[in-house]
Amino acid sequence: MARSTRPGIIDVARLAGVSLSTVSRAMNDNPTVDPALADRVKAAAAELGYAANPVARSLVLGRTQTVSVVIPDLANPTFQAILRGLSRAASADGYHVLISDTAEQVDEEAALVTTTRRRTDGVILCAPRLPQSGLSALLPSVAPAVVINRPPQADVPTVAADYGAATTELIAHLRSLGHRRIAFLSGVVASASGEARKRAIADASTSGDVEFVEIPAGVDFDSGAASADAVISSGATAALAFNDLVAMGLLSAVSTRGIRVPEDLSIAGFDDIPFAAYTTPPLTTAAVPSFEIGRDAWAAMHALLTGDEPIASAIFTPEVVVRASTGPVRNPAPQV
Repeated sequence: MARSTRPGIIDVARLAGVSLSTVSRAMNDNPTVDPALADRVKAAAAELGYAANPVARSLVLGRTQTVSVVIPDLANPTFQAILRGLSRAASADGYHVLISDTAEQVDEEAALVTTTRRRTDGVILCAPRLPQSGLSALLPSVAPAVVINRPPQADVPTVAADYGAATTELIAHLRSLGHRRIAFLSGVVASASGEARKRAIADASTSGDVEFVEIPAGVDFDSGAASADAVISSGATAALAFNDLVAMGLLSAVSTRGIRVPEDLSIAGFDDIPFAAYTTPPLTTAAVPSFEIGRDAWAAMHALLTGDEPIASAIFTPEVVVRASTGPVRNPAPQV
């Protein structure tokens, strides 16, 4: 078998006139190496075109240069945008991202987080569905960790959107249009952001001039479409969906039943995914800065990995985007 012509660590050591261990420490930026000597080693490596084997480098450093991100639903465009912001920021810092999808299976979440953490330098939990007691018990065992879209956690950086505040703004928008009976498509039970929405709805209910009808729904297009008959029969003049996918499913289904939007029924979503502006009519929603949430989640993780002072929490306030899917009350919603 022909010997590889690719330069190795022995070649670098011979050219620089140092030991193999010195080359290893210099190439890994070990501070114990004299700066002038480190420069000589790196110059020799550059002259030879030598690059350290990433697997060997990981063994020397005791790090994988990889972090795990665990999400509940990879098909959700909001989570995709968070991952895009996170992975691009991580890549710029020389890290890779290992993505795991729990498929909304709460019972499997803790085990998946623990397993992926063993193979990586840290874990980022994106909108975990675990109850707070379970999350609090899990986090110390998988440190360093960062949490996205949950309330602030003790001793763990949290990056989140203020779903309650945005829901309050959406309700205020619908009330300003004269809507006094609003259907709420509530999404998944284990969602912390869903609970924040429910608290905002409960607060709005105390005014006495608006009534909410909660209709259980999921988080995708099909669940929104499946809720159409329940929304229509509720007598609501407006529907507030858990997210844009649910709102789009509802919009499509009521349109096929002859319900005009917004003349007969106003519909609002949440997240402002890329498709929201191109439905017919375009969807009123709350724009969650998902890319920025992912970017800041990585910044928090990077600080933990490098020993810098991490952020305690960062909260983004989504901005309500009013489009043509919501309008003034004109006619009661027809009954089916």
